[in-house]
Amino acid sequence: MKVKGWILYKNSTADLKTKSYEIKSLLKVAPDLDIDIKLINPIDIDLIITSEDNKSILYKNKVQPLPDFVISRFGASTTYFTLSLLRHLERLNVCIFNSANSIEVVKDKLHTQQVLANYNLPVPQTMLVKYPVNSSLVERVFGFPLVVKTISGTQGNGVYLCTDKNNFEDLIQFINSTDTKTNIILQKYIKTSHGKDLRVFVIGGRVVACIQRKAKNDGFKANFSRGGEVVQYEITPEIEWIATETAKILNLDIAGIDLLFNDDHFLICEANSSPGFKGIEKCCDISIAEEIYKYAKLRLCKL
Repeated sequence: MKVKGWILYKNSTADLKTKSYEIKSLLKVAPDLDIDIKLINPIDIDLIITSEDNKSILYKNKVQPLPDFVISRFGASTTYFTLSLLRHLERLNVCIFNSANSIEVVKDKLHTQQVLANYNLPVPQTMLVKYPVNSSLVERVFGFPLVVKTISGTQGNGVYLCTDKNNFEDLIQFINSTDTKTNIILQKYIKTSHGKDLRVFVIGGRVVACIQRKAKNDGFKANFSRGGEVVQYEITPEIEWIATETAKILNLDIAGIDLLFNDDHFLICEANSSPGFKGIEKCCDISIAEEIYKYAKLRLCKL
């Protein structure tokens, strides 16, 4: 009997764009693994809170049979409604990758750092911006350059490198004039990781691949989606331990853990609940989509 799954994503099958590499991969390999996969846009779902659980989810105004598992591909852009949908499906004993609570934690970069620091994992020094910003305090604590980030963002969006105090003050003033409610964090600049980092892919508590990303032309952001170069990187015991512990603590079944080079060791830059894997498949002999489905089927067998 086929296993039935949903992929939660913002686009339908008909209008998938070129950039939706991961979705296309997940759709392509599913039949070979005897998986009946369906792409679902949460905007087409209605939740009805009722004691009749088998009639509580409507898809395009019709009662929808529940899947065996669900993969959410929204990551940091996950809305309140999508989180509510995931929680509802969890209550109905549908296997979710990743859980609503883990996605909610990870989409908040400050909260992620707080949780990891509480477990004594290596994280860069981080500070939440409070308006008006005391730039002298910032200079004393962090010095310059320093990294400025929005609380939520992906693919390098909302990440800036401020080279000096004047540059920092101009950026904060601009952000504040645009949206006074924007939450910003500051992070210590790690010189040894300028323009490069590691992306470690973890599935079911196991590191399946690791790549180094390097920015072009001495740039600061190393994201593959921004044109960064990627090469396979050896999975050392330290890398494996940090990545698997991070995923475990954040309760992520599927995770992209980004590590910064800190001299001879590593710091956890951030964790991703819906990581891209085009860069990994470009330089590693692995099908991430297959690995995800194999793990999903294994989890279902143990339920």
